Amino acid sequence: MRRIIRAVGGVAATVAVVLGVVPSAAAHQGPRLAWSPCVEDVTAECATLSLPVDWAKPRGARFDLAVARRTATDPRKRTGVLLINPGGPGGSGVDFALEANTFFSPRVLERFDVIGFDPRGVKRSAPVECSVDVLARQPSLYPANQTEFAALGAYNRELAADCRRQTGPIYDHVDSLSVVRDMDALRVALGERKINYYGLSYGTLIGAQYAEEFGGNIRAMVMDSVIDHSNGVRKFTEVSSATTEDSFAEFVEWCDRTTSCALHGRDVPKAWDDLLARADRGEVVDPADPTRAVDSTEIIYTAFDLFYLPAWDWLATSIRDWEAAAPTTRAAAPGVRTGTETAQAPFAAVFCQDWDFRVRDHREFAALVDRANRLAPHMRGSILAHIATTGCVGLPDKVNNPQHRLDVTDAPDLLMINAKHDPSTGHEWATNVHRQIRDTATLVTYEGWGHLAYNRTQCTRDVVDNYLITAKTPRAGTRCAAAEPTTAAARSAAPTVQLPSSVVRAGWGW
Repeated sequence: MRRIIRAVGGVAATVAVVLGVVPSAAAHQGPRLAWSPCVEDVTAECATLSLPVDWAKPRGARFDLAVARRTATDPRKRTGVLLINPGGPGGSGVDFALEANTFFSPRVLERFDVIGFDPRGVKRSAPVECSVDVLARQPSLYPANQTEFAALGAYNRELAADCRRQTGPIYDHVDSLSVVRDMDALRVALGERKINYYGLSYGTLIGAQYAEEFGGNIRAMVMDSVIDHSNGVRKFTEVSSATTEDSFAEFVEWCDRTTSCALHGRDVPKAWDDLLARADRGEVVDPADPTRAVDSTEIIYTAFDLFYLPAWDWLATSIRDWEAAAPTTRAAAPGVRTGTETAQAPFAAVFCQDWDFRVRDHREFAALVDRANRLAPHMRGSILAHIATTGCVGLPDKVNNPQHRLDVTDAPDLLMINAKHDPSTGHEWATNVHRQIRDTATLVTYEGWGHLAYNRTQCTRDVVDNYLITAKTPRAGTRCAAAEPTTAAARSAAPTVQLPSSVVRAGWGW
């Protein structure tokens, strides 16, 4: 087993280096949280928890972890706390908690205090801040030669130095393993012997590592849309690319069988490829602003974004509108600076501390791009995986929380759930993680599409709800049938909550 550093006892007091399980006597030590009505929503309660910036130096610099709570709606049925994380990295758990009453079922809400926290480096918890002008100078993420590749590395180092300067010492300690330790300190501050947890997307990486480090402190844990933190850069690129191309293929099949699709009856892959080729030549403009050119990367990213719901009808209409939009010669209005000097940008800081992806030179980079294009010829690889990988080019080799195969030894039965056709956390990732923790986890497959499985159907909701309430996993191999994605008209007539704003990726992320 890896050497484990665990936080025990009082949050502001002791950090012990141990092998094994945190002593149960620590469960009710330490300060309690001082709750007060949240500024954004007085029906919820908010608090902060002072924690070490660096868990290896518990008496050093500190930061305030922002926390929000919605108490169980039926105190007589209260089971405990449900910690939640919406992914990202960069998603706000506080915002997720504020929206919890529109996301989780009444059965869950009546039994659990729903607790969300902004992970270190995110929003209200000592956020990673970077200068807007430096962010705006980002060079192409598709360098054509070694000179441009070196320039990208130099830029990444410049940006990291700027963000470190704007953010302070926590910038170098925003890895997910530090978040895991924060989470257990929060458990102590809540006065809970065990927690329940629902993590979505990148939140599953946090959940899995919590199970690895503090498995004995879990009552129930749901990992929805699973990140596989054991991949090297090549495997990561390959699986991400195949996953994204699968979502494109599913969109094409839907358009072929659905008469309301704006591209029905056409060769959709050809229409798409022709559109990207025109965009590469600078011939595509924004239908809402014909003075603004739209490049192929923007089109691909828009499609990838719409696969999350999925909103295939919107994508088909967008493709049609991009095809028809005519450029105008009117000069575009100059951009107006807002006066904002910094912007929150935690994604690269977290990702590059969680993964040792350091592409060394343009030759290696070009080989990865070529492999991605072969596996995803229409989507040109995974735009998200590409952004994540190129963001680490040129950064130091040292990584706080490098990827590894999971070693979960003392956790209870865990629940994993994943869509078969998820555009970003592919089912292959879920099955590989399940192989690593098969003895302590059950994987449920939603046969349909999109990112996030919980709110897709009655079956997926019941699977998760029943597990959280009873802490008993369903039978191995459980599958939930797909539900046909809704159209815009259907969503308007009978809206369903699938991706709260706190869960929708902030800029980009999982």
